[in-house]
Amino acid sequence: MAPKRPKGAGAFPIPVESPAPKPSDPSALYAALDLGTNSCRMLIAQPKGSQIHVVDSFSKSVQLGSGLESTGRLSRGSMRRTIQAMRICQQKLKRHKVKSMRLVATEACRRAKNAREFVRQVKRETGLQLEIIQPEEEARLAVISCAPLVSTKTEQLLVVDIGGGSTELVWMDLTSVPVLERARAIMRLRSGFHSADSPFPAAKVVDWISVPLGVATLRDQFRDVEDDSARFALMSWFFEENLSEFAPYKNAPPSEGFQIIGTSGTVTTVAASHLGLRRYDRTKVDGLRMTSEQIDKVIRGYLELGPKGRRADPRIGQDRQALIMSGSAILQALLRCWPTNRLSVADRGLREGLLYAQMSADGVLEDGPF
Repeated sequence: MAPKRPKGAGAFPIPVESPAPKPSDPSALYAALDLGTNSCRMLIAQPKGSQIHVVDSFSKSVQLGSGLESTGRLSRGSMRRTIQAMRICQQKLKRHKVKSMRLVATEACRRAKNAREFVRQVKRETGLQLEIIQPEEEARLAVISCAPLVSTKTEQLLVVDIGGGSTELVWMDLTSVPVLERARAIMRLRSGFHSADSPFPAAKVVDWISVPLGVATLRDQFRDVEDDSARFALMSWFFEENLSEFAPYKNAPPSEGFQIIGTSGTVTTVAASHLGLRRYDRTKVDGLRMTSEQIDKVIRGYLELGPKGRRADPRIGQDRQALIMSGSAILQALLRCWPTNRLSVADRGLREGLLYAQMSADGVLEDGPF
């Protein structure tokens, strides 16, 4: 399947704006659920200044896309596991009396022939209404969530969201935005910041792409390769081949003002391994900057461990061990395409973007510093 992208480089589609709603109570709770190819994750949060304060969360590996590559359909087992997880989410939403929520599904449901049937089954058995979003919205929301991590020195920004079934890349030009406004300019993408007569400085989306290869789908492509190192090399090469049409500024190497932000379980796992964490600590991982040498060292260590060693490594975890090498192959391919000394680690993504967008629409977020 060919990567999805707009016909011409430029901005995301301008969203249709509804009349401004009456401002909500700032203490009200909001929820965002991200149902991906591998995981079902939810956050319940409330606005706090220009940020969000998480009240409750849920994360479960449901492997919704298991078998999708060969059949084109969601299997009964994967749907059953997912609905069980969503029942827990429904109980949490009810317990916290959440009224403002957005529950979205991504690549697995975009590709599955029986996705609509599955969405109806979820509604029937849990009362929750899933919404299948398109790649461009998924990419935009991932970018919004990473705004607080953008350096004031950044002029060219690449945000990479490695999912279970797809990988979204967004390249932005911030040179026309004043230094202290760069993070806020990206955050304003939540409200369709592309108006020519807007008084605010614009963050220009140069190009974006959605590659239909994530940690689960890439692993499945090469499941029949027995040798661990050979499988890793093939996955990395194959992913790089799928990036051939995405090359903004390919004739002008990134300058000192170039920043890559990576958001995914792969990136945070590599960061935790680099830090030697026995127990995952988001406060130490989110916002960490790793050098390419540090990332390569961690990936070489994974290869040296082999499948058995990775399964026993507490830094990787049982849920992540089956997917860490395909994710590492994607990460290594990206660092080959855009050589840079550092990568910023984001323990945030679609859920946070969904929350920011909802709260912004209700006018309960302050437009202050991050």
